[in-house]
Amino acid sequence: MNHFKKIVLSFAAVLGLAMLAGCNKDDEPQKALTPSEVLASVAWKTTNAKNNKGENVVLTDVNVANFVGFAYFKTDGTFTMYNLDDSPKMHGDWTVSADGKTRTIVAKDAAGATLFTRVVDITVLTKDEFTYRIYPNNDDKSIYFDIVHTPTTHEEPK
Repeated sequence: MNHFKKIVLSFAAVLGLAMLAGCNKDDEPQKALTPSEVLASVAWKTTNAKNNKGENVVLTDVNVANFVGFAYFKTDGTFTMYNLDDSPKMHGDWTVSADGKTRTIVAKDAAGATLFTRVVDITVLTKDEFTYRIYPNNDDKSIYFDIVHTPTTHEEPK
């Protein structure tokens, strides 16, 4: 019987060690990212647009074409954007409100002078999707387009 106890105890010890070895950092809860950290965590590509009726809008539509491309938001608060053919679109500074409800970009020229500032409402901001809303006429909030971006592995053009 003593031999049987040793086998059971050895088995329990091996099982316990296997369970401990199976635990790793991937199993630990991840720190929640701030909205700014989420936006800067990946490169983004415009993959869809929807109108206020929820219908898909082709990315060449005059109402959304200016918002289509690749976007790279850096942790230092700067951004660069490119058209889908990799031609430069704009660069400058960016912020996201602490509550994650708005994103502001300040586009700048080569000398660093401000060209324009754009504030948009964020409707989705996760590691899998970044969607913001634009209004063709700021006086009429009933007509809008949601510009949908998803993560991309596309390297930032040089």
